[in-house]
Amino acid sequence: MLRLFESNKIRLVRELEGDWDFQPLEVEEGLPSLYSYRMPVPGCWEMHPKFPTYQGKGAYRTTVKVDQEGALRLVFKGVSHTGEVFFDGVKVGEHYNAYTPFDIVVPGIQCGEHELAVIVDNSFNSSSALHVPNDYYTYGGIIRPVAIEFIPDIYVERIEFTPHFSNNKWSAEVKAYVRNIGGNEASLQLKGKLGVNSLDLGNVVVKPGETGVFKINQLFPDVIPWSSKRPQLYMLELQLLMDGQTEPVDDLIERVGFRQVSTEGGRIQINGEAIILKGFNRHEDHALAGVAIPYPLMVHDLELMLDMGSNAVRTSHYPNDERFLDLCDERGVYIWEENHARGLSIEQMRHPLFEKQCEDCNREMVQSHFNHPSIIMWAILNECASDVPEGKEMYRKQLSQIRRMDDSRPLTFASDKRDRELCFELADIVSFNLYPLWYGDEDPAELMQQARQWADGAGGLGKPMIMSEFGADGHYGHRDPSRVKGTEERQCDILERNLQAYTTSSFISGMFIWQFCDCRVTEGNGWLLARAGTQNSKGVVDRYRRPKLAYSTVKDYFRK
Repeated sequence: MLRLFESNKIRLVRELEGDWDFQPLEVEEGLPSLYSYRMPVPGCWEMHPKFPTYQGKGAYRTTVKVDQEGALRLVFKGVSHTGEVFFDGVKVGEHYNAYTPFDIVVPGIQCGEHELAVIVDNSFNSSSALHVPNDYYTYGGIIRPVAIEFIPDIYVERIEFTPHFSNNKWSAEVKAYVRNIGGNEASLQLKGKLGVNSLDLGNVVVKPGETGVFKINQLFPDVIPWSSKRPQLYMLELQLLMDGQTEPVDDLIERVGFRQVSTEGGRIQINGEAIILKGFNRHEDHALAGVAIPYPLMVHDLELMLDMGSNAVRTSHYPNDERFLDLCDERGVYIWEENHARGLSIEQMRHPLFEKQCEDCNREMVQSHFNHPSIIMWAILNECASDVPEGKEMYRKQLSQIRRMDDSRPLTFASDKRDRELCFELADIVSFNLYPLWYGDEDPAELMQQARQWADGAGGLGKPMIMSEFGADGHYGHRDPSRVKGTEERQCDILERNLQAYTTSSFISGMFIWQFCDCRVTEGNGWLLARAGTQNSKGVVDRYRRPKLAYSTVKDYFRK
């Protein structure tokens, strides 16, 4: 399942879910001649009994049947962490970053059976600036869905929908990107509908090898705005026609919502109404599936969070599976989505590939998830070097890049730099990762007040403030009347003290507990040795989603 709705009615899309051939590889080895194993796609190879801790390269192979001559578009929603793609033994593309989608167009394919192979690599190496040993685990495999699309020489690549509310009326800008992979110039027309409203995006001439942009601004009377209270969604359907023809040659469907996000008056507002975000940081990690969480378990995660009274999720620390975002669109859950970079020092940010890999991740994140009304803010660079001038310029560049792509959502980043923070002036929302009563003995209410002062003096005056991380370890089943650190009782005590402060504050616009579920972490030395059993155990549920005592504590405060 690629999405939770039908994204094409004209274009033929064939999903490639199922068992693929698999073979672990030596570092410099190419495609193997022998495949000894079978692996599910999507899936993680760590779920196989032979590869529970395998880091390195592995080759996947499947056969695809082509019934019509022409171009194929290979669509990968996530390959962890890098992927080299081969079609009939010929390399046709590669991609870095497990958590953003990519596609590869292969022209001139003949009818018959063809071999599709992918070499996947989850190892840490010098070619990666973002994928480093961390407080979560980098699983290996084709972790998200794969499909092949049978496309004409000219096809609709993507759609961007931006709603606006002014003078008590809803309007929207609809932009569509149409790519010409053929050898001839084409005069094209793009039509469609949004709900009961017809759309005509006009005519555009697109030259060979180029992408044409169709754009329209239109009023939409009588639409129902999207919010957590009423998550109203509309289907946006576009059909592409060659000039002078009546039958469309291609189409694309997106699901959208009318909502507007603002930060006026120091509050986060949805459609002019101030909201308080009550949510969780959530890693895509499950004891039974690793990072390749199947749809029923995604639903289970979301239902548990909603049961506790949550209305928000932070996708820590990478863009999430789009099916989970689709669920949040449907359930009315607000999303903070961020790029993939966590805890990097200025030395690590000087990596020669850091800038490009961040730019690619930012672009792929925003372009692929642009139309989700649930996403109400973009974020970058969790706990990176935002406290030095060199780092500040990197933050400035990345925030500017995202703002150029999408100026309809506020921007933020999660800071642990306290009074040393230099980048709050660059963001629309100030956010703090602070762990009072866990990594120190500070009082949550006093530290929150101090954080507000730090933000006000560092360019954050008048901006909404979020407590983006707080929490404590609670090892599932470790209960003791001593209430010492690591017990479920102590986790309850610490979360309660934090929630008492944040839910009664006059200036807090949101709070995200670290974290929803326990997660696996990288095995390593240094501070990683503090993670018993290579687990981050700050979840209010464990890796199997068994609730800890903290579940009820959070529910009491979030549902008040």
